[in-house]
Amino acid sequence: MSYTVYGLLFGLFIPYLARRFSKFMPATPAYALYRIFKPVKSVRSEKKKANPLYQKLMRRYRMRSVGWGIVCAALSGLADAHFGTGHIVWNLAFIWTLLLLSEIDNRMFLLPDILTVPLLIAGYAFAVFFGAWAGPAESSLGAAAGYLLPVVASVFFVWKHKDVFGGGDIKLLAAAGAWLGLENILYVVILASLLFGVYSLLRRQRCGAFGPSIAAAAIMIAFYNF
Repeated sequence: MSYTVYGLLFGLFIPYLARRFSKFMPATPAYALYRIFKPVKSVRSEKKKANPLYQKLMRRYRMRSVGWGIVCAALSGLADAHFGTGHIVWNLAFIWTLLLLSEIDNRMFLLPDILTVPLLIAGYAFAVFFGAWAGPAESSLGAAAGYLLPVVASVFFVWKHKDVFGGGDIKLLAAAGAWLGLENILYVVILASLLFGVYSLLRRQRCGAFGPSIAAAAIMIAFYNF
């Protein structure tokens, strides 16, 4: 039950963290932490409160925070029940980071290296020390496949769509491969493509942020296979 509460608290802060990242990216890890915990105020609160547009944006912001809180709490509770408490901190770190990256990519069309690279390193460390989802060799192959598959795909599509895969998408797939292993990263790529295709059809758009689809697919595969 406590992990559900922790998930709720973290989820409530996901829009805030994504908003802070959008203000100062790209940045070094030290400066990112500084700006997250000590934001710079550019407009006085009195002027903001008197602006109707600001009030509307704040209502949408609060609703988004509540929505992310519910989603994160539900996934945290499921992770506690599904994976057990043995490596729950690692499991939650994986899920929470993917959720935060989804919101950042949806807002900025950018997946910052200061989150994707540590996620990749943590995935390999998880494999080395615990081997709960994949062993070290499987983790290494998964990371390599997650990096190379979109690169190879881009070679065939670059003549028509130059930005078919962004650098952040490739690094996120490599990080997911480090956590899930070689076989499962193939499923992640296929499922993410299907999810993005359905989302694009529903929104009637041909392009958009691919990071949320990767994150959703990685979480779904993790729950299904482990």
